[in-house]
Amino acid sequence: MAAFAAECDRGRSVVDLGAGVGAVALALSHFAPGARLELVERDDTLATLAEENLSLAHADGHVHRVDLEQHGLPEALRGKADLVVSNPPYFEPGTTREPSQPRQRAADVGSLSPFLRAAAAALGSRGRAAFVYPARSLPLLLARAESAGLAAKRLRLVHSTAQSPARLALIELRPGKSGGLSIEPPLVEWCEPGKRSSELGALTEGRAVGRT
Repeated sequence: MAAFAAECDRGRSVVDLGAGVGAVALALSHFAPGARLELVERDDTLATLAEENLSLAHADGHVHRVDLEQHGLPEALRGKADLVVSNPPYFEPGTTREPSQPRQRAADVGSLSPFLRAAAAALGSRGRAAFVYPARSLPLLLARAESAGLAAKRLRLVHSTAQSPARLALIELRPGKSGGLSIEPPLVEWCEPGKRSSELGALTEGRAVGRT
């Protein structure tokens, strides 16, 4: 996710919506040293861990404890982001059996639209957003993005193996009308059982990778 997002823009201002403990934002700081990281997270425990992780990494950033569905994007973050990243809940309410644990339920189940509206509000005029979402729900993501005023410009599908269906979609969005979508070669994670593909290996080790 971070490597895909870094190809969008290695900007000075990054907003992570639904940041959890800050893993994606901190990985992005590897690609864009010195970027200002603004993390938005509604869960108090995760937000505290994100604050600790920012401090440990000596990263320039702040954690905003906000429920996007209830309150929307904080005014201080509007219109200023070069890059927005988001790994939102993968299941709309009522579409799956919800986990019994409240924290897991909050992470897995939730409306996509508040994240897309927040991304649109956060972006500056030339900013870009990167989302990861289940590939099977790509039509929903595209429709909701258009409703939020965001157009898909770049798409990459993630497959467990070369023979398996896509499981995740990595997508770059920009403010504006639809058109000009670039579909990139797929990312295949495993070349055989227990053996990562060369690209996934490079990504997990933090190395730059050239695509074939």
